[in-house]
Amino acid sequence: MEFWTVQPLCGTQNKDAVHLALEQIDVIKRMCQSYDELELVTSSQGQKHCGQKKETSYPEVDGLSTFGKEVMKEMNRLGMIIDLAHTSETTAAAALSISKAPVVFSHSAAFSICNNSRNVPDHILQHLKENNGIVMLTFNIRTLACGSTSADVSTVADHFDFMKRIIGSEYIGIGANHDGQNIHPRGMEDVSTYPVLIEELLRRDWTEEELKGVLRENFLHVFREVKKVWSDSVSEKASELAISPEEVKHPCHVELKPPPGAGG
Repeated sequence: MEFWTVQPLCGTQNKDAVHLALEQIDVIKRMCQSYDELELVTSSQGQKHCGQKKETSYPEVDGLSTFGKEVMKEMNRLGMIIDLAHTSETTAAAALSISKAPVVFSHSAAFSICNNSRNVPDHILQHLKENNGIVMLTFNIRTLACGSTSADVSTVADHFDFMKRIIGSEYIGIGANHDGQNIHPRGMEDVSTYPVLIEELLRRDWTEEELKGVLRENFLHVFREVKKVWSDSVSEKASELAISPEEVKHPCHVELKPPPGAGG
């Protein structure tokens, strides 16, 4: 099971962002049609059956603006999975207090092991457990071992062990981020090395049932719960709350104004 990012660049905002996003989606669909080993799934049930055949962090952001809160609520209403990877501690806490559905940290690690702003502190992990979400552990050595080049499978397993002690195995997944980074622990350079990690965790007394959850079932639970919140929200109307341009301060945002001298 893989997640692919459709990501137009900031410079396309209010230009051809939609066109480029649809073009990337079309390419992904064409690849799934062309290669038997690929299957596009859009539901937790689809993911269950297919197995039988995601860099900038913003630590200065202080919580969520009115706009951000409305985005969270609308994502719940639309059945979108909220990803808190790369968010600040205060933003993550705010999102977890608002979201009715489980959220994910798609590629993060334990802050207590590596003091990196992309990693998840213990108290946020506890909020995540209450939310029934999951943290998907990354293989990026910058966040696993604070950049140490001596990182190996044992380094990765240490984060798994720590997360298990803090919140339990059912709230953990894998978000290796192989495509997003090219510096990984020795022997963990691509998806073919996953069995190495599983063997290491088995040696550390992880059960097969726990690892089944980490590899698949924990995320499918999130998928199903997000869909349930969406189903319960079908009668809700989209938010009509107007957000002032001053509140949407982001380098990707462009405010469109009439040209000077235009009437009306």
